[in-house]
Amino acid sequence: MAGTLLGLDIGSSSVKGTLLDVSTGKVIAQSSSPAEEMAIEALKPGWAEQHPDLWWEHVSRVIQSIRSSSPKELSALKAIGIAYQMHGLVLVDRDGKPVRPAIIWCDSRAVELGVQAFLKLGQKECLETLGNSPGNFTAAKLAWVKNNEPQLLERAAYCMLPGDYIALRLTGRFGTTPSALSEGIMWDFKHSSIATQVLKHFQIPVSLIPPVGDSVGTFAEVRAEVARELGLPPGVPVTYRAGDQPNNALALNVLNPGEVAANAGTSGIVYGVSSKLGVDPESRVNNFLHVNSTATQQRVGVLMCVNGAGSFYRWVKNTFAPSLSYKELNALAAQSPVGSRGLVSLPYGNGAERTLGNRNIGAALSQIELNQHTLGDVLRSAQEGVVFALCYGLEIMRSMGLSPTRFRAGYANMFQSEVFRSTFTTATGAPLELYTTDGSEGAARGAGVGAGIFSFSNAFGGLHRDATLEPEGSKAAAIQQAYERWKEAVVRAMQ
Repeated sequence: MAGTLLGLDIGSSSVKGTLLDVSTGKVIAQSSSPAEEMAIEALKPGWAEQHPDLWWEHVSRVIQSIRSSSPKELSALKAIGIAYQMHGLVLVDRDGKPVRPAIIWCDSRAVELGVQAFLKLGQKECLETLGNSPGNFTAAKLAWVKNNEPQLLERAAYCMLPGDYIALRLTGRFGTTPSALSEGIMWDFKHSSIATQVLKHFQIPVSLIPPVGDSVGTFAEVRAEVARELGLPPGVPVTYRAGDQPNNALALNVLNPGEVAANAGTSGIVYGVSSKLGVDPESRVNNFLHVNSTATQQRVGVLMCVNGAGSFYRWVKNTFAPSLSYKELNALAAQSPVGSRGLVSLPYGNGAERTLGNRNIGAALSQIELNQHTLGDVLRSAQEGVVFALCYGLEIMRSMGLSPTRFRAGYANMFQSEVFRSTFTTATGAPLELYTTDGSEGAARGAGVGAGIFSFSNAFGGLHRDATLEPEGSKAAAIQQAYERWKEAVVRAMQ
């Protein structure tokens, strides 16, 4: 079949777009905006906000860039898919206009409200019905607005996830999905319905939830005036919406029980697929509906998140070596031995960490020897610290019965570093498959499935595997020793 598919990935750092050829599954054009990372506003410690119109501004720039480079191919567009930063809260009025900036994923102002809800609703009931503690997710953020900005909540017609808002801007239609609601801890896994018990606890009217439809399938067509403004052909449907981590898993063809994806972008993620809901008693690992979950065949995405991964490494770069490129930093890191000569990095400090029981212990460099440690040691320690934080979460996932024997990841972000890749494979003890793909490409493939052009089983033509890396046995003992030293530092920080 001739034609193209457009995938949009709405991140907190940038918006990315991919135009994919239907017949070959290969990328025709890609674009990203802005050139530098989008700002995150933090009016108070632990807060993190972005205005939804900022995302739309960069969506427009991305589409216009793709139109400039590939006008003929864009004119053959068949469908649009949207991936987006998870857990954010967007409140809109009846005209679809935001009533306040979005409270995004790494904002931790609502932690205490989530903890109180967990205790009040009952821990067992929450985990077995919601798959998670209400924690610091969208529902708790909505409760914070109700308690602290009631006049703004009165103006709101609907609460939405970030991807719902972009779909609204494209189509003019209000809507959300079960997957999105599960991200916000507003979905009842047991009854396959809106979690009214959570909304009742927070005294939030159910009417704030927009109409619920499928993640995969035609949602609505792009409005004629928006199509003209962006240079899109008339009548193009939006056929796919998914949170960034379920979508990244789809981009890597991680769809079946036992398959696992990893990501080390702004945050660090391990995301596995299960056929049933499993729980961590402390809700340090979370469960969301995967993109291919249906009423008759449930697929649960088991997600472990470390908020500070690439964001921590960026802080190290900006603080210690702002003039060097990441390629140069990675080369310096490779000059330091395994274990970074005893230097320990805790890559936190980007909001409350679920793997630490919703604590925010801050980022740290410790065991510094002024006459010994070099910039290379600092850089290697930062990369090892991110890997070890992921391993710490993996211990929790394994206790839940999910034991990865192989990982898939995009050849991007921190996985571009040889030090990071080697440490990751050896510390986890599992092979790592690297692919040339990203979230916007995954959203394009999802759009194809939603439009009926692909099935989930044949949506991956053109997906290229770059390499398969194996654990390095010669480094295993030293890495394990460094990991144990790292865990001791975490325990001290949480005391």
